[in-house]
Amino acid sequence: MKNTIRILIYLLIIPSFLSCNSKYSESELKANFSSEQLSDLTEIRKFFLNQVCESDFKLCYEQTNHDSLQASGVGIWTKIDFDKQKKLYERISKSTFDEIWMICKSVNFKTDEEKKSICANAIGKYQNYLSDFGKNNARIAKYAERIEASGDFGGLDISYWNVLTDKKHFDLNDPNIQLILAIHYLSMNDQVKRNENWIEK
Repeated sequence: MKNTIRILIYLLIIPSFLSCNSKYSESELKANFSSEQLSDLTEIRKFFLNQVCESDFKLCYEQTNHDSLQASGVGIWTKIDFDKQKKLYERISKSTFDEIWMICKSVNFKTDEEKKSICANAIGKYQNYLSDFGKNNARIAKYAERIEASGDFGGLDISYWNVLTDKKHFDLNDPNIQLILAIHYLSMNDQVKRNENWIEK
């Protein structure tokens, strides 16, 4: 009888310990994406982490001299190899890409040159995910609102200074924050490095 009670107590206590280990929410991701898309998002996040940091992302991000990069007119995203980024796009499903990004036309008003540019899909699943995650993170809620209003991942929407100083809203160990930073910085890298002419279909 005593052994049965011990086993019951053990079975009740262990799950609560296990749930403490996964303190970062996955519910917003799972509510918005299919299992294939979740796998793609993991690949996007890991690709970004490997490109910008060789080791611990939090430590690396905090130790990067962001001021020096900004003084040069660039950011941490310039570490991302754009050729490898384009191969990443090919590895993920088109449906995942389309839920995050759109290819838009940009026009140089001095030359009238039309180029392809990457934009946010302001009505896609990724935008829904940002809004859902933002219900418990005011800073991400504001970021989601700005993307929805502009259709773009603006460089100032998430500044390195915000990330470094606002530890409450930017926990660099949280896979959600890592994913949001990954997509933000990959978008900025694409905006600067993509050089393709716009061709009317």
